Amino acid sequence: MSDTPTSADEPEAARPSSPESAPATPSPEPVQQPQMTVGGVLGEAFSLYGRFFTRFFTLGLVVFLVLNLITALAAAALLGGGSGAALFVAISIAVALVGTFWLQGALVFAVQDVRDGSADESIGDLLRKVTPYLGTLVGAGILAGLGIAVGLVLLVIPGIYLLTIWAVLAPAIVLEGAGVMESFGRSRALVSGRFWPVLGVVVVAVIISGVAQNLIGVILSFLPVFLRYWLGGAVASAVAVPFMALAITLTYFALSDEKAEQGAEQGA
Repeated sequence: MSDTPTSADEPEAARPSSPESAPATPSPEPVQQPQMTVGGVLGEAFSLYGRFFTRFFTLGLVVFLVLNLITALAAAALLGGGSGAALFVAISIAVALVGTFWLQGALVFAVQDVRDGSADESIGDLLRKVTPYLGTLVGAGILAGLGIAVGLVLLVIPGIYLLTIWAVLAPAIVLEGAGVMESFGRSRALVSGRFWPVLGVVVVAVIISGVAQNLIGVILSFLPVFLRYWLGGAVASAVAVPFMALAITLTYFALSDEKAEQGAEQGA
């Protein structure tokens, strides 16, 4: 029995479809690297924050639920007195310090992960990736915090200057493997020539994060005192802190790309 040839008038639906005609699954839209301007960096930060809000919020909440619980318990122990209260408070401060820098590193990796337009790594993966850099993050963070605090207390301007030139310490550590002292030089080299745009990003991002955190704190102020400091504080921080990390990490990428382009032009 011979095959009947397909008629040209045969409806399109009756013809077998070929694999080439199947609709392709759209690939995630990659993130366009912003120019190193205040508007460019913050605009991309808002875009990424909106697209991946659940991811950033969840990562922050996982860490802040633990940190704020320890802080709330330490405050309760201090108010209650007792021989072990001071020791518990000291331990809680140490845990909070390590946890804060752990989250900071994880957020840098989270921003790097979503730059291709999709989130590929789990929350656990992001936190585990920070482990090799944790000691360096804590060491650099303590030194930077002391230097900036002294600068702000003494004359204000030196503190603002240090805050700006050391703005991208964390990305330099976790993405380039810079050591404690090396990270200060690397951050300063990246910011060199772009001081004012970086300062603008830092100041605006701090204001936005601070306003958001305080606003959520007011909204959740109806909670009992313990829950307000624990759950309310964790939610507020999980909303506000990732945006700051986004702005700083995108600043790092913008600066790195600029320096790479300048190096290529000089070498050509």
